[in-house]
Amino acid sequence: MTDHHTYGTSTHTADELVRLVSDCLGLVFTERDSDYRGAYHLASIPNGRTEIQPNPIPGDDDEDDLYAPEHPAVQVLLFTTTSTPDPALQARLGSIEGLIHLYHEAT
Repeated sequence: MTDHHTYGTSTHTADELVRLVSDCLGLVFTERDSDYRGAYHLASIPNGRTEIQPNPIPGDDDEDDLYAPEHPAVQVLLFTTTSTPDPALQARLGSIEGLIHLYHEAT
């Protein structure tokens, strides 16, 4: 089973959210670049990973597209993927002001 959570914020920039999550969870993020997603930040957690990226991503037509078009007001997204549900992780992320839980899927 894999547990996926998506969070979003319009309060913080991606860099600000990286600092907040790093402080909250004690994580070290690495900046990555993707042709599909643009710049994003990745950190490993004991049973999975956490990723932070802007919702607007570079489009093929030099216009930004939304990674999560169902949440157009969200400027920054945070994704967690864990091998099992992690209520403590979710509670700690829920304590970050301005970060809103948007979606959960267990596969």
